[in-house]
Amino acid sequence: MSNLPIFDVAGSAMNAQSVRLSTVASNLANADTVSGDPEAVYRALHPVFSAEGVAGKPELAGVRVTEVTQSEAAPLRRYEPGHPLADGEGYVYAPDIDPVAQMVDMISASRSYQANVEVFNTAKELANATLNMGK
Repeated sequence: MSNLPIFDVAGSAMNAQSVRLSTVASNLANADTVSGDPEAVYRALHPVFSAEGVAGKPELAGVRVTEVTQSEAAPLRRYEPGHPLADGEGYVYAPDIDPVAQMVDMISASRSYQANVEVFNTAKELANATLNMGK
């Protein structure tokens, strides 16, 4: 069954969504971190996807993660003179991460992953039914 192109397509999509979920988890885990140096602040991660042809089936395309980029957004500057990480002027720097947008991205990635699991399972059931037709 692994020679069926639909498994390649669904598998590549599941892998891409898994990377997407991992980057969202990392972004959410670091959303509240701070630093006394704006250069040392966590930068949000974003996967970059591209279409990937399926061998022997030019009409089909999977997806792959070509790279994971870091956000170029400037860190947020907050005046917290009592914070142990505050710089000489009393400021700490936090990543510019919107937790609500990250949660929306997580829900979207999770649903896409689940949809591809269903495609994979349906293709497997159809392949098994086809094999059992001759019995």
